[in-house]
Amino acid sequence: WPFLLSNQKTPSYSYVIVGAGSAGCVLANRLTEDAQESVCLLEAGPKDKWLGSSRLSWKIHMPAALTYNLCDDKYNWYYHTLPQAHMDNRVMYWPRGRVWGGSSSLNAMVYIRGHAEDYNRWQREGADGWDYEHCLPYFRKAQCHELGENRYRGGSGPLHVSRGKTNHPLHKAFIEASQQAGYPFTDDMNGHQQEGVGWMDMTIYKGKRWSTASAYLRPALNRPNLKTEVHCMTTKILFDGKRAVGVEYVQKGEKKRVFADKEVILSGGAINSPQLLMLSGVGNADDLKDLGIPVTQHLPGVGSNLQDHLELYVQQQCTQPITLYKAQTFFHMIKIGLEWLTLFTGYGATAHLESGGFIRSRPSVTHPDIQFHFLPSQVIDHGRVASKIEAYQVHVGPMRSTSIGWMKLKSPNPMDHPILQPNYLSTDIDVWEFRQCVKLSREIFAQTAFDPFRGPEVQPGARVQSDADIDAFVRQKADSAYHPSCTCKMGSASDPMAVVDSNARVLGLERLRVVDASIMPSIVSGNLNAPTIMIAEKAADMIRGLPPLADPGVPVYQPPTLETQR
Repeated sequence: WPFLLSNQKTPSYSYVIVGAGSAGCVLANRLTEDAQESVCLLEAGPKDKWLGSSRLSWKIHMPAALTYNLCDDKYNWYYHTLPQAHMDNRVMYWPRGRVWGGSSSLNAMVYIRGHAEDYNRWQREGADGWDYEHCLPYFRKAQCHELGENRYRGGSGPLHVSRGKTNHPLHKAFIEASQQAGYPFTDDMNGHQQEGVGWMDMTIYKGKRWSTASAYLRPALNRPNLKTEVHCMTTKILFDGKRAVGVEYVQKGEKKRVFADKEVILSGGAINSPQLLMLSGVGNADDLKDLGIPVTQHLPGVGSNLQDHLELYVQQQCTQPITLYKAQTFFHMIKIGLEWLTLFTGYGATAHLESGGFIRSRPSVTHPDIQFHFLPSQVIDHGRVASKIEAYQVHVGPMRSTSIGWMKLKSPNPMDHPILQPNYLSTDIDVWEFRQCVKLSREIFAQTAFDPFRGPEVQPGARVQSDADIDAFVRQKADSAYHPSCTCKMGSASDPMAVVDSNARVLGLERLRVVDASIMPSIVSGNLNAPTIMIAEKAADMIRGLPPLADPGVPVYQPPTLETQR
């Protein structure tokens, strides 16, 4: 090692960050704010070529084009799970970003923070200092909301957040029908009151996707203390005893090394971070020995505790030609594309998931456990199959599934995708909650606000009525909402399954942190992109030794009918 470290040809930086995704871009920006620190940011995928320099990756930057990237492997790891025993042995498709911005360059741009109680639960689960009053200030710090700042919203952060502009009548019908079904209206589901229905926040700015590459990385690229490398697959963390000193990676077929004077930080996400730890000898010692990988640190929690959100689509035919069906014809797509490329307005400037909501499935559930995203269109097989009819749908799924999975290495070869076992629908309560999801969605669609639009039910379809029929439909049609998380969970040193401590440092090792969705102790009640950005903002302050921000006593909505009704 001394020879390697003194070899002048091997570059060294204060920090080496593996993964330029939702968390890595935030860290690269915040850590290079200190001019005396240097950062090397490694990304396995390409740059998200910006519109000014090239129109090549318009598919990333045009919000309405999101399904194009979900369906090819250019910017996407294209993962698949093991066959799911409780879902008719289906193999589930898991797209994950492999590009600057990571999954924030591929996702549906829905900005949801989760519920205050999620973070208070993290604190109880051993993530000290991650309760809501210590997380809210970092959501605010990251955010620049177009409606301006208040105690919950940020007004000057890098991450632009906006509301939908289409004013589509079907979105209005969904919000009205939900209120007719008895749910409250909330004017900000990321603010004081998550519970209810309303307009959703989106990471879209001036008609363009506002990924963390746009928000955080691009503004920092001209700093002399930031070095970025793309198309480099990190294969191993380099250790000197128990201390992380750098990483090894492959770029254009050549093996390279880069060293960190202060820390190596993994921000590869819920699949790649635990994979890299295991490839480097950090994980369950028995599993590593079976693969012939020398053990650096026995941490059985690496890759376990895998949690995800499942969802399904309840679809209804529309009697009026106002859905996005026509927009998907060739002529209309050209028209929409031209308007977007010249003005960044129109149907190309939104992902169309502009309304939604959070409700409680049963009495005495303390905070919402079912989420809706409404779409004035029909999606089939992740958008890989074109719609043939005028239809609208609600994406619906439980928020706090009790089915816990795991991931393991398939082999010691870093190029092999790991084995992914989410164990979907393996508990009775998860099956029951999905049954509720179908019944409650149908109840909303049956309200008078939808009378002018309601045609026959497309999915599940009128024949599916009994609990057994609904359960069978769920097994056949539910799909990942693309929220894998919790595979390197944060916890106390006394927790045998914890992987990192409350400062995101890997237990038992020095100078090594994990900062991404994998360190969540448990999944939050909502989409994961906003919480992942918050985690990185908070971790950046920890790494820089800054005092943590806090907002004590921030009020949170309590449902008045907790014990008596949903």
